[in-house]
Amino acid sequence: MKFVELGKTGMQVSAITVGCMRINSIEVNEAAKLIELAVENQVNYFDHADIYDAGECESTFQKALALTDIKREDLILQSKCGIVPGVMHDFSKKHILKSVEGSLKRLNTEYLDVLLLHRPDALVEPEEVAEAFDELYESGKVKYFGVSNQNPMQIELLKKFVRQPLVANQLQVSLAHSGMISNGVEMNMLTDRAICRDGSILDYSRLHDMTIQAWSPFQYGSIEGPFLGSDKFPVLNQKIDEMAQKYDVTNTTIAVAWLLRHPANMQVISGTMTQKRFTDICKATEIQMSREDWYELYVAAGNILP
Repeated sequence: MKFVELGKTGMQVSAITVGCMRINSIEVNEAAKLIELAVENQVNYFDHADIYDAGECESTFQKALALTDIKREDLILQSKCGIVPGVMHDFSKKHILKSVEGSLKRLNTEYLDVLLLHRPDALVEPEEVAEAFDELYESGKVKYFGVSNQNPMQIELLKKFVRQPLVANQLQVSLAHSGMISNGVEMNMLTDRAICRDGSILDYSRLHDMTIQAWSPFQYGSIEGPFLGSDKFPVLNQKIDEMAQKYDVTNTTIAVAWLLRHPANMQVISGTMTQKRFTDICKATEIQMSREDWYELYVAAGNILP
């Protein structure tokens, strides 16, 4: 397993993260086996959110963990808050504190290792966020903080008031959703992919020591579907299959290895609940993809090299 430093915390975290959004789709005993498989593969990071199945995914994880011999202190538990589904986004102090209390109860733990703000709140008052973070940090209920789906200026606004470092940003990134990469490569060109829609979040993250956590690593568009095996991406899938044969792995492994090859030292969030596919995802950390192969895949995904 490849490990990366989470921000500048000094904490070494697995490059593969278990995303628990779909953990309720399997039985509790199967969830326990998946957790054990993750730990066997040296994966120590588990990602949650208070809204995943209205919090029930956190409860299921706790029940599954209780069926194993794995100790809480050997895991890094992350959760997210700030979304009231179908109603609003809420970064108020009251909502943040209430959300964390709920997650702690459902996960049966005294602390979260990491808390992320899930989606930007247009009505955010950063002073309130700072107060909530201070209270959570000083009480020992949250060790580290970060954001999700935020651009550089949104982060800078928070940093003006928040005392704790923001160590991670969870962002949608994949071979078929790589705008944060292509807008830099095609800089100064009159092409659609040259348009910077995220404020150069990739470079910002590297400059400010924020770990990018790549979610939906197999999706294209705004979660329109998987690109692996899709007839919408014939050239990309042909190239991925060639690379899979070259490295003697599956197409799943190649798609993840492409992300891990980037020098930003990303974490990749695996949402699969299938043990075989999870094992394939973990194998990506063993591949040393060449620069040439990385660019071949990049171009096959529809990007250009000026």
